[in-house]
Amino acid sequence: MEAVELARKLQEEATCSICLDYFTDPVMTACGHNFCRACIQLSWEKARGKKGRRKRKGSFPCPECRAMSPQRNLLPNRLLTKVAEMARQHPGLQKQDLCQEHQEPLKLFCQEDQSPICVVCRESREHRLHRVLPAEEAVQGYKAKLEKSLEHLRKQMQDALLFQAQADETCVLWQKMVESQRQNVLGEFERLRRLLAEEEQQLLQRLEEEELEVLPRLREGAARLGQQTAHLAELIAELEGRCQLPALGLLQDIKDALRRVQDVKLQPPEVVPMELRTVCRVPGLVETLRRFRGDVTLDPDTANPELILSEDRRSVQRGDLRQALPDSPERFDPGPCVLGQERFTSGRHYWEVEVGDRTSWALGVCRENVNRKEKGELSAGNGFWILVFLGSYYNSSERALAPLRDPPRRVGIFLDYEARHLSFYSATDGSLLFIFPEIPFSGTLRPLFSPLSSSPTPMTICRPKGGSGDTLAPQ
Repeated sequence: MEAVELARKLQEEATCSICLDYFTDPVMTACGHNFCRACIQLSWEKARGKKGRRKRKGSFPCPECRAMSPQRNLLPNRLLTKVAEMARQHPGLQKQDLCQEHQEPLKLFCQEDQSPICVVCRESREHRLHRVLPAEEAVQGYKAKLEKSLEHLRKQMQDALLFQAQADETCVLWQKMVESQRQNVLGEFERLRRLLAEEEQQLLQRLEEEELEVLPRLREGAARLGQQTAHLAELIAELEGRCQLPALGLLQDIKDALRRVQDVKLQPPEVVPMELRTVCRVPGLVETLRRFRGDVTLDPDTANPELILSEDRRSVQRGDLRQALPDSPERFDPGPCVLGQERFTSGRHYWEVEVGDRTSWALGVCRENVNRKEKGELSAGNGFWILVFLGSYYNSSERALAPLRDPPRRVGIFLDYEARHLSFYSATDGSLLFIFPEIPFSGTLRPLFSPLSSSPTPMTICRPKGGSGDTLAPQ
């Protein structure tokens, strides 16, 4: 214990009372106390900044005894510098080897608390009942545990480095895959644009050829009719003038005049088929529109009493007798129409209807607040945008009759609310049937269906592929 006490005294002598650490560049004040040079200067600098306390010029109080000491009288203490260096190097004077509470060497190890303790701690109430081993004995067991832990951690480090390398490779591979797919997308769409441009030019060229083939014949017939009309006008004017002449004047050359009337034979124009062979068909367009396909069903509360709806509310046909259904503002009557349950106020929507070989039908959309008791034509001015098929041609309130070559068996309807666009397609071959551009949409729109005539074949709304009822949003 004497050696420990001596070491403690040496530690006290080598410790600065300001920083409580071993002296660094120790200096002595006029009153004989020692401090680190930096510590005493910092202490005096703080004293200089305090207000309300006047100090003698160049003098400051000693932190130990408060005696005034001139700052310029600080003397280096070389002996204390050597003592502090010896204290630093002495193995028994390392602060971490002493108990902070009792300042005794940490020679024991408490197994319950897993911490080093001194002999005074061993007798304290806190550790009296704990299992205690000498530190040198305990260190052997824990050293083995630490080595085993190090082995485990090194193995974990190897695995982590391997996983890190794999993760880096995966990131690089993923970036390569994304870039490759990006190039695929750019390339395929560029090829598609070229194909579409070529198809566009071919369609325009065929239309031009049809125009050049038929238009001269139509113009020739029109010109011939113009000549005949002019000749008839001259003859009529001549006869009208002859009728105003006196008897002898009227009878003069009457035989020739009558002969010329008899020789008049009107030649009707050549009958030219008014059916375009070239149809507007954009490859892949209908397949693209099906991305916006929704599950549309019929609303029985809006059905005309003559219409018969299927149980799944997907098919409708016109019967021969009126059903006893409650009358309401929502129900169409007398118009043979029924609305879809769905309501559209924005977005893009597409649905298909199987019309089969029906001789007449009408499809489209209308505003939800239309007059459903109206008689006569359902026009755009009244909030109806529909395409009517009448056996051999299409009709709408927006355009004259359009002759039809091959009636479709399935019709696709595409509505783009924001673009104010409604178009109809043959879902069989993808050709455009009719288009409403720049429609003044407002408010809520609903799909409209009308089997204009009786038929054993109902109109049927096709189910979306996969049975999903959600309208897909554009990407």
